[in-house]
Amino acid sequence: MKLSKDLLRIDTEEISRKIVSFIKHRVGVAGLEGVVVGTSGGLDSSTVAVLCAQALGPEKTLCLILPEQNSKDPSNIEDALSLCEKFNLQFEIIEISPILESVKKACPKLNLENEKVVFGNIKARTRMMILYAYANALCRLVVGTGNKSELATGYFTKYGDGGVDILPIGDLYKTQVRQLAKNLGVPEKILTKSPSAGLWLGQTDEEELGISYDKLDLILYGLEFWMPLEEISEQLKISFEKVKNIEKKIHTTEHKRRVGIILKLGYRTFSLDWRIPINQPTNI
Repeated sequence: MKLSKDLLRIDTEEISRKIVSFIKHRVGVAGLEGVVVGTSGGLDSSTVAVLCAQALGPEKTLCLILPEQNSKDPSNIEDALSLCEKFNLQFEIIEISPILESVKKACPKLNLENEKVVFGNIKARTRMMILYAYANALCRLVVGTGNKSELATGYFTKYGDGGVDILPIGDLYKTQVRQLAKNLGVPEKILTKSPSAGLWLGQTDEEELGISYDKLDLILYGLEFWMPLEEISEQLKISFEKVKNIEKKIHTTEHKRRVGIILKLGYRTFSLDWRIPINQPTNI
């Protein structure tokens, strides 16, 4: 197999149809009244919000914009608001800084001011807490915005942005999400901005991952189809060590994708061999 960008091209119309059907079905099966989406002004959350609106209607899609003082980029809030305006989405802006300050005061021994990653994860979990509070109160599902590239490398916060009810774009690589977003009419500014989890000011995904999404996605695609590491390295002109490191990330972050791993002690164990079937709509 020749690794190239062509392998990552998708039929955006067909994928959109399947995702819209999936969202509609999962909300219906749960017997709920809509969805809540954490909306950052970034590519993934914007794409998911638009798809939810297509599936359920904008009146049943609530976008929560959850800035925090130390990582707040006004342009991200502006982008989130422009998306909501363009697609007539419901939204609320909730500043989470007071909650974070309370956590600092409650845990003085952790010295959270100097623990950037730890505090960043607390921010992500705080946002998810608010999303679920709204979802509980309004009888809605929390829709996650993680993509396949993030899930593969463990680039998300356990019980934070990873703690959701459904992940509509969880089987699409980042570069594929960009194709989908363009077809959906997501604003150009959002399409071209540097991806960021918004955990601290100036933070970017690619800097933390140490590789661009264009290259990462091709490595992951090769690994998905069992290509030897040496062949991936040679084809993409990327060091073997870097390819091996990506594979290692997949292995070492499995605990983040399988939340609440159970030790098998009984005859039938939930999540292992006692599985409740999830009915899927026949047109997916």
